[in-house]
Amino acid sequence: MNLPDRDGDGYLIDMSQWTPEIGRAMAEADSVELDDTKWQHILKAREYFEDHAVVPPIRKFSKYCGEDQKAMFKLWMSGPMKPITKYGGLPKPTGCV
Repeated sequence: MNLPDRDGDGYLIDMSQWTPEIGRAMAEADSVELDDTKWQHILKAREYFEDHAVVPPIRKFSKYCGEDQKAMFKLWMSGPMKPITKYGGLPKPTGCV
């Protein structure tokens, strides 16, 4: 699959080009495995963004998902909001992620 243009950090330049298939292909291109739990985080982040027009900080997002913040860090093995927003076709998170 040809991926849409991405910036130096791997985020879509044009958010409107995102589809679930593109999100999965981007993760695959970055050698990131998206299991069902990770995919649910991505969909929840998109839902949050649609409702609030902003990417939430991890503290707020983990509450929104009803998940433990530490468990999310362990699952993603990094700051969870970066890969969640990247593969969800959302803007880069700012501040503490």
